[in-house]
Amino acid sequence: MAACSNSEQTQIQIPLLDNHVQNTEAAYIPLQCYTKTQGMNDKIHNPCFSCHTPGKIPNYLDDSEFQMLYDFRETTRKNPWINAFKDRTNAVAQISDEQMQSYVQTSNYFDQHGNLTLAETLTKALPDEWDFNHDGQWEGYVPDIYFNFDNEGFDRNPNGADTGWRAFAYYPFLGTFWPTNGSSNDVIIRLAPEYQQDKQGQYSREIYKLNLAITEAMIREKNIPIKETDETLYQVDLNKNGRLDKATEIVYNWAPLEQRFMSYVGKAKELFDSKEITMAAGLYPMGTEFVHTVRYVDVDQNGKLTLAKRIKELRYAKKYSWNTYFQLRNAVMAEEKEAVGFPERLRTIKGNAETGVSNNQGWVYQGFIEDRKGSLRPQSYEESLTCVGCHSGVGATTDSSFAFPRKLNADKFQHGWYHWTQKYIQKLPEPQWLDGTYEYSKYLVENHSGNEFRNNDEVQNKFFDKNDQLKQSEIERLHQDISLLLAPSRERAMQLNKAYKVIVDEQSFIYGRDAHVKPLENVWDVVPEEELTGVKEPVIRQPLR
Repeated sequence: MAACSNSEQTQIQIPLLDNHVQNTEAAYIPLQCYTKTQGMNDKIHNPCFSCHTPGKIPNYLDDSEFQMLYDFRETTRKNPWINAFKDRTNAVAQISDEQMQSYVQTSNYFDQHGNLTLAETLTKALPDEWDFNHDGQWEGYVPDIYFNFDNEGFDRNPNGADTGWRAFAYYPFLGTFWPTNGSSNDVIIRLAPEYQQDKQGQYSREIYKLNLAITEAMIREKNIPIKETDETLYQVDLNKNGRLDKATEIVYNWAPLEQRFMSYVGKAKELFDSKEITMAAGLYPMGTEFVHTVRYVDVDQNGKLTLAKRIKELRYAKKYSWNTYFQLRNAVMAEEKEAVGFPERLRTIKGNAETGVSNNQGWVYQGFIEDRKGSLRPQSYEESLTCVGCHSGVGATTDSSFAFPRKLNADKFQHGWYHWTQKYIQKLPEPQWLDGTYEYSKYLVENHSGNEFRNNDEVQNKFFDKNDQLKQSEIERLHQDISLLLAPSRERAMQLNKAYKVIVDEQSFIYGRDAHVKPLENVWDVVPEEELTGVKEPVIRQPLR
């Protein structure tokens, strides 16, 4: 069932068979970066610290200065995201609540028999207009998650076998990624087959769980609890106590220059010992995959937020090459040097609609997005460019991604390994930085709003008084339950769903895909030359506890 289309809308034709850019070659600069940070009465709003902060090695980028200035080139000062300035009031009014709710609650990932609709199309009936290299085969990612998660977060196919995908719960990233701002999300991880296998090459869930825990320890650079494990079975000192015994945690102890190393187990250990694979703090192993679904926001009649069945975007990432610390540092230095020597030159991003786009740091990104009928189709090259900016050009990432360092700790439900369909964000306590700072509260303090564009009246009215001061009583409640901030009312969810559906009807994603009904006011059309944000000192983000 499709929500109604609007005849007054301009419909865009999306070329998938070439890399022609219709709107902007700088699509990797998101709309959020065009936010006006100086508000009424000279109040300064700083949502920029969410992304722009000193990176933690091996992220050698320190872009915290972007909290204080708009460092746009002459060719990018003009805001290309013209959808931000559209008034969708009339188009939204033409979509009824009943139509929208039915649409949101209808899956576009599964058919009525439980088959993976997009996978069937890609493998059995590949449209000519999707076949970039004209070889009759889809060369990119074919969806293979069944969203059938067990009590350890593992996805299983209809035969009951593990697919290799494992869901994990995490603290949603600041601002844009909160459901109150228009989308719900999830993230699922899969390591390459060698990390799932024993020495004989047979799948072993126990080995796979250990290697995922080791990966988590290496990414988060902290000890990770595990169930009691006999280290003699794997010949690896997991708890780093100098002997093989019973381990109840993966102890992070990695300092190669001091001859302190860690290891994977099973087949991956053999390959690591023979130097066929490598590992390093802050880096995922080769072949790591992520799937990130961006969905509509579903709030039931009782006001309970749930994960919508309908997917706006299915985003996929895979680590296809290994970059050392030296290579990653050189990549940052080379980009900084080019920015000085060729200030008007835009980034060159390789890729296409079929195989995805590269971030030049070892990862490829590919996406599927709704077509006019609501079915998922491949993103064009230009539509995929939007992935690269956030996944290679900010200090807040760890090996180009966000979510795994934000994974819930082992003291949470299912030790943090679960999908939002199993348990959502209700009653989840607020995340804290290492120094105890409450992260979401910090965002409200620094930004004085619930999103970058400062048009979320629900958050404003709930958390700020008439003098624009935070309500301490609500902050105390937020410490205990993040859904008080992240979950929208049913009315707001419905309006934002409709606003996004208008973009789907138009297929105008290349002009912006942020859901709003009224034109955004706190966004630059053209950023003035040498404009400053008004922020005097950057906020330095810390890892989560």
